[in-house]
Amino acid sequence: MPGMGTRPTTDKVKESIFSMIGPYFEGGNALDLFAGTGGLGIEALSRGMDHAVFIDKEPKSITTIKENLKATRLEEQAEVYRNDAGRALKALEKRGTNFELVFLDPPYRFKNGDELMIDMAERALLKHGAIVVLEYESGYAYPENFADFRCLRTARYGEIAVSIYRYEYALDQAGKLDKEEEQDDQ
Repeated sequence: MPGMGTRPTTDKVKESIFSMIGPYFEGGNALDLFAGTGGLGIEALSRGMDHAVFIDKEPKSITTIKENLKATRLEEQAEVYRNDAGRALKALEKRGTNFELVFLDPPYRFKNGDELMIDMAERALLKHGAIVVLEYESGYAYPENFADFRCLRTARYGEIAVSIYRYEYALDQAGKLDKEEEQDDQ
């Protein structure tokens, strides 16, 4: 039944995700929220991300993620936390952590991926230009653009849909920053 327990992202979907966001990375931090088995975050590490934070609230998932990190010899590049998404985002904000790449695969019964993305942005957890991969039930549709997020691509694979979003500060916000910098230079 969709939305119940851990649903590992299939290899086909995982390959499609990485072909959409780029096969390799030049460092940076990744967040795998609702990590499940940790497959997406581990794949990102193996393709060049420097560090990944894995969060899931299920004890069985945490054990699986740690086993998978050990098997891939990537545990030194990872942090694994048992927590729910909301509390985890608050804790990451307090640490001043931010990310270039985020995987969001909430249980399908939750339709709050966009709210989580906005929450991350408001907590300064996303770097300008960050990529957010949102996986959800294909019968549901998230907005193409909202807040400072722009959908780059959406693909459907049977019951699974994946949307790739880029986070970019609003133009007026960037414009204000440019004007302030110009005044500082004078």
